Amino acid sequence: MANKEVRKRMAFASADIFGGGSFNIINFLYPGFLALTVGIDPYWIGVIMLVARFWDAFTDPLMGHISDRTKSKMGKRRIYLVFASPFILISMYFLFFPYGFSSLALRIIAVLLSYLVFTTVQTSVMIPYYSLSSEITGDYQKRASYNSYRLGFSIFSSILCVAVPGIIVGMFGDANIGYQVMSLSFGTLFALSVLFTGLYAREEIQTPVVETKLSFKSLSKPLSLRPFRQYLGMFLVLQMSMAIMSGLFFFYVDFYITKTQTSIGESTIVGLIAAALMFSMQIVALPIYLKIIEKKGKTFAYRTGAVLWIVTALFIFVIPQDVNPLILFALAAVMGLGISGPGLVPHTMYGDVVDAGQIKFKDRLDGQMSGFTNFINKIAQAIGLALVMFLIGAAGFKEKPLDSIDPVLSQPDSAMLMIKIIMALTPLIFMSIGIFISLKYKIDAKKQKEISDAIHDESSNHDELIATL
Repeated sequence: MANKEVRKRMAFASADIFGGGSFNIINFLYPGFLALTVGIDPYWIGVIMLVARFWDAFTDPLMGHISDRTKSKMGKRRIYLVFASPFILISMYFLFFPYGFSSLALRIIAVLLSYLVFTTVQTSVMIPYYSLSSEITGDYQKRASYNSYRLGFSIFSSILCVAVPGIIVGMFGDANIGYQVMSLSFGTLFALSVLFTGLYAREEIQTPVVETKLSFKSLSKPLSLRPFRQYLGMFLVLQMSMAIMSGLFFFYVDFYITKTQTSIGESTIVGLIAAALMFSMQIVALPIYLKIIEKKGKTFAYRTGAVLWIVTALFIFVIPQDVNPLILFALAAVMGLGISGPGLVPHTMYGDVVDAGQIKFKDRLDGQMSGFTNFINKIAQAIGLALVMFLIGAAGFKEKPLDSIDPVLSQPDSAMLMIKIIMALTPLIFMSIGIFISLKYKIDAKKQKEISDAIHDESSNHDELIATL
């Protein structure tokens, strides 16, 4: 029985190899790929990210609505993971295709269309997958355990997707070929991981089809639930902080920490090692945060990690350029310990919030809630990346010229100062908001037990319970 439970948890967690991996490929590699390989300046990169989010504003809630109304032998969610898996490979290939049009406008259009296709495929996978996380089990502590497996797989994938793509690209004399091989390799991995979850992660909670008509009112219904708004707030600031930090990370390492080596054309693995350490420590910290959740609650675990993240990020202000890489490695490791807490907690909260929604709405709106969640996730990535691209562009960041094949070897001091300021202050600004919201969140183990009992006892006073949340 124990082995069967472990296999089920691994099957459930498998799809977040795509979720976590694609997040980091987009945030760590994609801006640099567009600026330094395709030759698009940071301003237009920001525009592309924002346009894609307007598209998500339509597709994410729609996908949630569709999955809530789905009836199949594989349930409401897993059927979409199975169907979408081959399209992950195709969309990944075109996402990193090195478009070589002489016209900048054509390059921008091609990149935008490729990115829209990828985000649509991502939506068709992640919306049902988020919903599956609330249906995989109804137990408060088991949800934390399932989602710790999920986050562990996600972080492991993140390590691979930070370290390995650059190695693959560097194996080829022509970076254009390298990016195509890399995208096919990871596209295959992502497709298989999603397919595995779709086939084998059977949900414990079975709910009837939600019979609501498609309208803005019905799609926005979950926002009337206070715990859902609080959950979204904590998730939003987390994702925005991670997107901003990861989007600037390799620029910071290459053009500041290893400035001298980069300026003479030497490549290093300092950034890869630092990123791998940061993600590895997130995995190491998961059992610690699970124990904190068990003893002190989910919001306490969120705040503990957020404070550690804030403090370590401020040290970016005082690190000199060309510093001994060991200093960066130590900072990255401690920062990873901090990120792990707020990285885990929102995933463990989601099922509890859906339970509360079932009491309020008399329906289990997993799909609609996951639609908003995935939309918020991608909104955070896009706004974060677009904002920093605008800022570093205004500060003088140099992209690859259209008519040049030479790599960019240095950046002006003004651009590097802007990058340092953004990276040091981002956790302080956003995670402080998350800490404040967490103090208002009321669903703990005791309250979740009351919610679970109320779901099975229709005679209980649901309105009174909702009012306490």
